Amino acid sequence: MHIIVLAKQVPDIEKVKFLRETNRVDRKSADSEINPFDLNALEAAQQMKEQLGATVTVISMGPQSAEAVLREGIARDADRGILLYDDSFAGADTLATSYTLAAAIRKVGDFDLILCGETTVDGDTGQVGPGLAERLGVSLLPFVSELTKVSTDKVTAVTETSAGSLSVEASFPLLITGTKELNTPRLPTLKEKLRARKAEVEKWTAADLGDVDPVKLGIAGSATWVESIALPPEKKRKGEVLQGEDAASQLVAALDKAGLLKG
Repeated sequence: MHIIVLAKQVPDIEKVKFLRETNRVDRKSADSEINPFDLNALEAAQQMKEQLGATVTVISMGPQSAEAVLREGIARDADRGILLYDDSFAGADTLATSYTLAAAIRKVGDFDLILCGETTVDGDTGQVGPGLAERLGVSLLPFVSELTKVSTDKVTAVTETSAGSLSVEASFPLLITGTKELNTPRLPTLKEKLRARKAEVEKWTAADLGDVDPVKLGIAGSATWVESIALPPEKKRKGEVLQGEDAASQLVAALDKAGLLKG
């Protein structure tokens, strides 16, 4: 059984800044980390490996610093880490990203299951997983919150829909996007981290992907782009000190004026 996990390096979304000249995220402006939803995907793969003896490959597309994401995956029991790194990949939207990832997965070869987070905290579109499933011609189970039964040829999973939860059985090959409710990711041990630090991370460029169309990569292959960035003004807290013998009545009057005493 071969499982592929997709993991992305994302900036600390609370601290990141934007480049207004190019309307892009300045990824150097904040510390980077693995996308939190992808940790759930890695945990699911680790559990399957323990139960079924699966082989796990982690793939990430990004700058050289994204190698840390792959080492994180290896520390969580992945067998192989592949970084897709090339200047031509930069600026890709979800369309170009799914194209590049599909090419890489075809190069990797046969797989049974692809796992990824339902979305990434920097883009928050949730489009890469479905787009990748379409390109690879495999079934898709999105927004999976529970894997109730797993075997070497199929899974039974709970997916979340607008109408409620739905239990679905699906055969491999299959792509699953997981929610944060899927599991509780474990922390790697010090021994696992040291092993991952010494592990080899493969680095593939566009040339390594074989017969890919350069106009479908990166910015050139993106059907969407950011026209402008507008940050909402930061709201500052307002405070007022109530003093004197009538402070309590002033407070009641202020709360009533704000409509907080109604009902």
